[in-house]
Amino acid sequence: MSSRLARLLPAPRRLLAALLPTALLALPLAPSAANAQAEAADELPLEDIQTFAEVFERIKRAYVEEVDDSTLLRNAMRGMLSELDPHSAYLDSDEFQSLRESTEGEFGGIGIEVGLEEGRLTVITPIDDTPASRAGVQARDVILAIDDTPTERLSLQEAVTLMRGEPGSEIHLTLQRSGEDAPIEVTLTREIIRTESVRSEMLEAGYGYLRVSQFQNRTGDQVNDAIRRMERDGPLQGLILDLRNNPGGVLQAAVAVADAFLDSGLVVYTEGRLPDTEMRFSASRETAAPDVPLVVLINGGSASAAEIVAGALQDQRRGVIMGTESFGKGSVQQVLPLGNGEGLKLTTALYYTPNGRSIQALGIEPDVTVVHGRIEVAEGSRQLREADLEGHLRSSGEPRTSSERSARLREDYQLGEALNLLKALNVLERRAR
Repeated sequence: MSSRLARLLPAPRRLLAALLPTALLALPLAPSAANAQAEAADELPLEDIQTFAEVFERIKRAYVEEVDDSTLLRNAMRGMLSELDPHSAYLDSDEFQSLRESTEGEFGGIGIEVGLEEGRLTVITPIDDTPASRAGVQARDVILAIDDTPTERLSLQEAVTLMRGEPGSEIHLTLQRSGEDAPIEVTLTREIIRTESVRSEMLEAGYGYLRVSQFQNRTGDQVNDAIRRMERDGPLQGLILDLRNNPGGVLQAAVAVADAFLDSGLVVYTEGRLPDTEMRFSASRETAAPDVPLVVLINGGSASAAEIVAGALQDQRRGVIMGTESFGKGSVQQVLPLGNGEGLKLTTALYYTPNGRSIQALGIEPDVTVVHGRIEVAEGSRQLREADLEGHLRSSGEPRTSSERSARLREDYQLGEALNLLKALNVLERRAR
């Protein structure tokens, strides 16, 4: 430690002296190590580090309850990451394991994707056929409290940890919903959430429906399998890819889904500060449905990987994007394991569509704007929720009866308009021959 730095350290502040060698070791050293280390020390914000040590010491001495050093340091690390952006976070061992479980598609909880919006814990979307979706939790609901714990001061990871738990245990959420005067109280029972990310069905002869609820490791394979099942009775005349309320997930899965409809060209690229964060992903020649007329449904709950797929298909003019503007999460998070079994989730790059459009905070604008609603007049003018619709889906490729299809299309206005558009595209194509 340099003599200059030593003079800045009052004797009681041993924490600063303990922290600085680690900080210095993290800096790259030039061949003249002694000179480089001295220069690195001069570049550190010494006054800020000294202030940090002073705050640490005063908390230890004066806080109403005794707090151990490990807790204070972890809180400091959480604070460093949470103030960067809503998606960067420090993950303790339980949170790190929870993140791995959600990527694999199985975990204990209520089936809900959340994020921080203006500092408030906000529902991005309920996952299909889970306690949250069956209870009517909606995208854009603000979670005010989890059981008796207000969410105001919780980090995103702390909130997720509270909502995860043993199957069979109950959890109580207090929700604030736009248009409602009073908070909504919901009691849910946790389940093992085994998320099947892809569902398919035939809406009419020749017209298929493909729902992707999130992007997991096997989503690309599941999409290809679903397309092959729907084509058993003959070629598809049109396909609806439903990405509404899809919160995203694994980047490679998004590329694989886009590749199911593209036989060449760029899908997405990323840019960051470090060379290894600059990546480009292109479609392969092996494509499940390269020529099937395609309509892609998106809305405000379509985020991240869902926006990558929609942006790629839009830029390559492969399909018509229909619905409402997407969420606008265009950042890349890397999960970096630490030596103690914990980890960092750190934003390292931004996504860009093939034409160079940034998704971040902008989202994907649909080619055709169609607001979600009913064709018929509903009592109290209540709009149909996505969660209301998902119970009607079948995982098999068998078509519905005529009455079932009519009810489904009458309830889901966006889906009905997508099917009408596909039929119109086929009419125009036949006339152009």
